[in-house]
Amino acid sequence: MPPVRVGLLGLGTVGGGVVNVLTRNAEDLARRAGRRIEVIHASTRNLAAPRICPLDGLLLTTNPMEVVENPDVDVVIELMGGMEPAGQLIRRALALGKPVITANKALIAHEGNELFELAHANGTVVAFEAAVAGGIPIIKAIREGLSGNRIEWLAGIINGTGNFILTAMRDEGRTFADVLTEAQILGYAEADPTFDVEGIDAAHKLTILAAIAFGMPLKFDSVYTEGISQLQTEDVRYAREFGYQIKHLGIARRHDTGVELRVHPTLIPERRLLANVDGVKNAVLVWGDAVGPTLYYGAGAGAEPTASAVVADLVDVVRTLTADPTHRVPHLAVVPDQITDLPILPMDAVETGYYLRLTVQDQPGVLANIARILANHGINIEAMIQKEASPETAHLPIVLMTHPLREATMNAAIQALEALDTVCAPVVRLRVESLAG
Repeated sequence: MPPVRVGLLGLGTVGGGVVNVLTRNAEDLARRAGRRIEVIHASTRNLAAPRICPLDGLLLTTNPMEVVENPDVDVVIELMGGMEPAGQLIRRALALGKPVITANKALIAHEGNELFELAHANGTVVAFEAAVAGGIPIIKAIREGLSGNRIEWLAGIINGTGNFILTAMRDEGRTFADVLTEAQILGYAEADPTFDVEGIDAAHKLTILAAIAFGMPLKFDSVYTEGISQLQTEDVRYAREFGYQIKHLGIARRHDTGVELRVHPTLIPERRLLANVDGVKNAVLVWGDAVGPTLYYGAGAGAEPTASAVVADLVDVVRTLTADPTHRVPHLAVVPDQITDLPILPMDAVETGYYLRLTVQDQPGVLANIARILANHGINIEAMIQKEASPETAHLPIVLMTHPLREATMNAAIQALEALDTVCAPVVRLRVESLAG
């Protein structure tokens, strides 16, 4: 059969990685896909920029729409990022009946429902394995490998920048701001790191994972999102004293009444495998009713790890170019007319354990008042640490962990604690997950 001809939108780090993988593994990929795969046309912002990949026979342009509308291009790969013009370009490719492969998690999280409907209407497909966790094949694992299971919950470290920062804060006792600066120098964090450190990037990815796991529409606007920029080094240290690690998790859990979707710093027992995923690595723990817990670990970003996922999608697309569209694997794991619009639980209804750190005056009766307020709200203390008072301020930290309870109850208790005259600063609250079945 003639080769499949690919148009590439974006020839930066990941785009160059894709070309390198396709060139280096051309023979193996042809054996797997049944046809040779060639990149023939690519768009780039700067035609003169240095490249990390060979350009032999590759037509370059600064106009990405030329690539999409090139009649010789069979498949479009979008690696530009951002909402626009990527969205416009993908919609045009789908309208022309061309399969699209993308690593654009923001676009999928926000507009995926529309894009999948457009692809279905035009008898084509959007493939997006590289949009979540880089080189880890987590989407294929959930959508296909675990299709015999009812997925009960999943939890993941799905942003490498945040994980790098938390690892250094733990191992080196450094502040958030100090480690963030290093992450920017190393290229792990952008000049504006908001998406990474405030949980927005992880929320995009969690939106996609939850939709596939539960067969529901993408609902980014319903994800509770909390970042790590306010974490203090002492909280990382106290968590270790309790036998926990702090990780920035995305958590999706199914209940009879709805689905939890939340991203926030979380204390995990240090004996859990997920608690020992360090540096820029990603990992996702998925619990299925038949298989139990399964853990997927690897590089969550980078040129060739991401290219690995893009090329895997490309091989799948090439295999199915001549297949009946209705027999392809559905975008969100279930056939389109079986997607269920599950309700999203408000954060107040979520039940979890809690870590609290209070800064109080060193006076008699302080502990008794704290215990009284917690008891009045039906909150059981699981463990507590009381540190020595600061000689400069006569303030002392009290750190405690609770048994699981509803968020609304904890919010009310924190409000009552902060009303005490002896509590000198806002209460620091982190959530605790056992991650056990």
